Amino acid sequence: MKMGIISDTHDRDDRVIGALELLRDEGAEMLIHCGDITQPQTVRLFAGWQMHFVYGNCDGQREVLAAAMDQINATNHQRYGHLEIEGIKLGFLHGDDEQMLHDLEVSGAYDFLFHGHTHVARERLSGPTRVINPGALHRAAFHSVLLLDLPSGTTKLLRVK
Repeated sequence: MKMGIISDTHDRDDRVIGALELLRDEGAEMLIHCGDITQPQTVRLFAGWQMHFVYGNCDGQREVLAAAMDQINATNHQRYGHLEIEGIKLGFLHGDDEQMLHDLEVSGAYDFLFHGHTHVARERLSGPTRVINPGALHRAAFHSVLLLDLPSGTTKLLRVK
């Protein structure tokens, strides 16, 4: 299974559309959004995808965002989510709560821990956990999303124009 990881879209709907085209072309079947969506119209762009969202620090209209998520049959994990797919344990959050990010990172409970917030694409190993920020579609040196192939665990950073 191939998954797309996206974060910090901040209403950049044209870039979201470009990112979704890239991920579709790469064969992604499921997407995780690591927060800072900000507007319900952005949520609706993800219609037709198997979607998992968490909130970021810029997601102030949570009731409105939650209603949009319900409309597209997305899963709303609130501030933190976790999945197990093909025996691989995934955790995801926005990353603005540094203590929560740290605690999840050092817990050893996840094979992958995804977060956003910094707008900087980065991957590092922390014990058994690969901690990955897919970058951002707003206020970043370059705009990017991540493609994860399971169960191989290979990742590919995709630049979005």
